Amino acid sequence: MADLQLTLNVWRQKNSIEDGAFETYNVKGLNSHMSFLEMMDVLNEQLIEENKEPVAFDHDCREGICGMCSMVINGRAHGPLKGTTTCQLHMRHFNNGDTITIEPWRAKAFPVVKDLVVDRSSFDRIIQSGGYVSVNTGSAPDGNAIPIPKEIAEEAFDAAACIGCGACVATCKNASASLFVAAKVSQLSLLPQGQPEKNERVNKMVAQMDEEGFGHCTNTGACQAECPKGISIEYVRKMNLDYNLSNIKG
Repeated sequence: MADLQLTLNVWRQKNSIEDGAFETYNVKGLNSHMSFLEMMDVLNEQLIEENKEPVAFDHDCREGICGMCSMVINGRAHGPLKGTTTCQLHMRHFNNGDTITIEPWRAKAFPVVKDLVVDRSSFDRIIQSGGYVSVNTGSAPDGNAIPIPKEIAEEAFDAAACIGCGACVATCKNASASLFVAAKVSQLSLLPQGQPEKNERVNKMVAQMDEEGFGHCTNTGACQAECPKGISIEYVRKMNLDYNLSNIKG
């Protein structure tokens, strides 16, 4: 278990109003078994011992399922590995003496709260606008009460794998949230329970996405390439089709 010494260029910013800048730190005593966030913990311990302000960064489950971690590492959302969130990235993928640049998500709709923490409540408002199904209250129905073909169920499950981290927005040159919205629209519209509100849902969620200031999709596919859960851009095609069909008149 070899020790690592790294140079970190970390974005520091007090709030969304003041300008930020990169600060450079040398971190010693790391090992290859640490996760990337554990490495950040070591950095913060070092800063606290030096009576300096620790780096603020989002984290929660540290298992790749909550969508909280949000770092652009050496220019790539969540780092160099495919299908991996920041918390699942380990230091064995870096070499001793490497310089690592760490930034927050960059998007108008994701204002910086502090350092590497961004405000992703715009995603919450998109979900509030239509990312739900309306059902009668009462006891839960049997799981197999409504027969659903296996292929459709799997397609809905694949869309539901989205953890809402925002890597698609951070990666897109237009800061588009189309992949996120498409996944959330599709996971409901594909199933019978989501059919009654299908047209209303897609219109409301797309309208809210535009209101939040996200850019438009130009089908470059960068979002699909960097999505840690492998959400397909095919869902964007489906969302656009549903949106256009719901607005056809006559």
